[in-house]
Amino acid sequence: MSGQERKFDTKLLHFGTEVDEATGASSVPIYQASTFHHHDIFNPPVHDYSRSGNPTRQALEDYIAVLEGGVRGFAYSTGMSAISSTFMLLSAGDHIIVTEDVYGGTYRLLTTILSRMNIETTFVDMTDLDAVKAALKPNTKAVYMETPSNPTLKITDIGAVAEWAKEKGLLSIVDNTFMTPYYQRPLELGVDIVLHSATKFLGGHSDVLAGLAVAGSEELAKQLKYLQNGLGTVLGAQDSWLLMRGMKTLAARMAHSEISARKLADWLSSRDDIGAVYYPGLPEHPGREVQEKQSTGYGAVVSFDVGSGERAKQLLSRVKLPLVAVSLGAVESILSYPAMMSHASMPAEVRAERGITDGLLRFSVGLEDIDDLIADLEQALQNS
Repeated sequence: MSGQERKFDTKLLHFGTEVDEATGASSVPIYQASTFHHHDIFNPPVHDYSRSGNPTRQALEDYIAVLEGGVRGFAYSTGMSAISSTFMLLSAGDHIIVTEDVYGGTYRLLTTILSRMNIETTFVDMTDLDAVKAALKPNTKAVYMETPSNPTLKITDIGAVAEWAKEKGLLSIVDNTFMTPYYQRPLELGVDIVLHSATKFLGGHSDVLAGLAVAGSEELAKQLKYLQNGLGTVLGAQDSWLLMRGMKTLAARMAHSEISARKLADWLSSRDDIGAVYYPGLPEHPGREVQEKQSTGYGAVVSFDVGSGERAKQLLSRVKLPLVAVSLGAVESILSYPAMMSHASMPAEVRAERGITDGLLRFSVGLEDIDDLIADLEQALQNS
């Protein structure tokens, strides 16, 4: 059976470089080297300097390319490093159309750093394809999607936007952090580049910072490689190995957490003291039909509004099981407060426009027993 015919769960463990050819080791070796000897100066080795290429990082990059169905993968020091390096495909005077309730770090990069380089951004509600089309300008060069969006989990029709982008000669990019290739593969829907904060679900253990990108064409792969090397935004060998170890259990972790997330979303929806619940698996979620068309699941993140900032803070001080922390996608559940954490860099009035209220909490469901998590939330809600 060829690699192309294998199911995703099998690819997670048999991705082509999982066994060391030299020794038969069951784990990719950590090549903790900054440079590589040239035995023959006229025939240089495949790797000569670890910024330009390292065998451990290469194994990871090949791994994510297999999982996303792309031409070539790239590993970066953080998720924001992957995002910022990819945006360097653009030039001064260019314009980007971006999901309005995008991750706070991406918003900060676009509005306070790239704006100084005369790269312009228009934020739009990407659940509305007409709004996306209306944002087109003569200098538009790219469309950047985050779906489900963070933290209100709005769903963008990836295929429809990618098709329109291709018609207009625009680069299409998707942040696939929430879904991972286990549930969603944007390149197969016509997208040009897919990005990940691999710190989250791909790593899965709250112990590594990493970012990944996968190119859908050889031309884009060459450009991303040039930028990765030129900017030096690479992931080290130790972290590359750690990320690969985490990725091997992705299917088991995602499947377990999604079942629990569905139960949590249903339970929250049944409560009178919760103002809103955001989860694409809920029957009333406006993006559910699109989500089911382009993804094989709903993910493990549930956001909900407890009514006020004061109540949200009280709840955060009373829960006992989830980490109260920045980040998501780990084996342990993480309860986050976007207004003061992931989206603190977004001005209050901008957050309000995007539905990121002071009472909004984001729950990344881990591997604990869901009944224990619900009981813990119930006692925190009753006392808040």
